[in-house]
Amino acid sequence: MTEILPPENVRIVPGGASRDDAIREAGRVLVDSGAVDASYVDSMLERESSVSTYMGNFLAIPHGTNEAKGLIRRSAMSLLRYDEPIDWGGEPARFVVGIAGLENEHLEILSKIAIVFSDEDQVDTLLAAGTPDDIVALLSEVNES
Repeated sequence: MTEILPPENVRIVPGGASRDDAIREAGRVLVDSGAVDASYVDSMLERESSVSTYMGNFLAIPHGTNEAKGLIRRSAMSLLRYDEPIDWGGEPARFVVGIAGLENEHLEILSKIAIVFSDEDQVDTLLAAGTPDDIVALLSEVNES
């Protein structure tokens, strides 16, 4: 099975970004990994315009609309950690996690991510992680099926 979150899908980004640029970058990682068609990124922006994907504890989880499910080739995740908080509708996001899930796999991925990010100590550890490999190791349960 292909990992949902391989190290090459993790970016530690110096500085910050706008919300929409962060969504585009999270989507671009999914496109570059071969998980989704390029137009999936537009559906991520469309979903965000109708409902915020900010979850709390510095986490936003942009993902495509239900109508975009046909644009997903395989389940995958991207993770961008920004050094500077992004204004996500008035909330500070430091982690932008792009998700694409075949069938209903995105629900399982969302659940695993939510559990990790509900623990402030784990969030602090992820903020302090030095490399993409460190982040993947801390999120190892996401790659377990």
